[in-house]
Amino acid sequence: MPRWILVAIVSLLSGFAAVFIAALAVGELLSGAAPTAVSTLSVDFPVEPVRIPVHDNSRDENASVRGWLARGPRGGGLVLLVHSIRSNRVEMLSRARFLNDHGYGVLLIDLQAHGETPGERITFGVRESENVQAAVAYLRNAFPGERIGAIGVSLGAAAIVLAKTPLRLDAVVLESLHPTIEEAVENRLKLHLGQAGPALAPLLLWQLSFRLGIPAHELNPIEQIVNLNAPVLLISGSVDQHTRMVETERLFAAARQPKELWIVPGGGHFNMHAYAGKEYERRVTAFLDWYLRERNLTP
Repeated sequence: MPRWILVAIVSLLSGFAAVFIAALAVGELLSGAAPTAVSTLSVDFPVEPVRIPVHDNSRDENASVRGWLARGPRGGGLVLLVHSIRSNRVEMLSRARFLNDHGYGVLLIDLQAHGETPGERITFGVRESENVQAAVAYLRNAFPGERIGAIGVSLGAAAIVLAKTPLRLDAVVLESLHPTIEEAVENRLKLHLGQAGPALAPLLLWQLSFRLGIPAHELNPIEQIVNLNAPVLLISGSVDQHTRMVETERLFAAARQPKELWIVPGGGHFNMHAYAGKEYERRVTAFLDWYLRERNLTP
């Protein structure tokens, strides 16, 4: 065999190996756990630490969701706050403050494999949805008769939508939610690796599915959002490159009525409350107030 052919074959195999190793590394980065000692952080408004069993009657602390509860006036409603990927409940503190000041009780949780809630891998909403189900059940049991809403950001939004059994929620705010895992991966690869990045998507998606033991189609919120039996406010940034505006519009079209869409001018894939400030508070409280409070008063 001519030497140049041998060199070409070795170079080609080396290239394939490098791509495969890079995909494995990215997969590990995306799905690896993100633990944080959240309870050691100081919190500047009163909260109660809670541990919520993921499965009924479970006494295994490793099967419990860690969180903070801040109570509100009786009859004022409650809001569950669910953070984004590789974050924890601290991300939702600013929302918790203004909602609590507005008279809502709030529950902030760490999703599995985040913060102080145990978990081996991030599963992009599938296993995290069990944490959301447990948190809603906890609020229903602890505060009977109260109306309950939820705000989920990115992964937190996916965890709400991908719940396998209907969530007993009265209103839902979904921020920066991707329609499919394929688009989420492709958009991120393009952002970080340029136009050639999406070529790695099939390999990355395959090994993510293999690592998690979850078929890729089970990670697609757009296939499940119709099952969300609650009024929805969908929020996304107009220049979000992780979840493009056209993708958000497809999600909105797939959701049940009643529903509202707010495209935040100039907003990217980041904390919408921090970016939009008072306008965020005005829109979110108006939505929650109607479905958790005012609607009760209408004849």
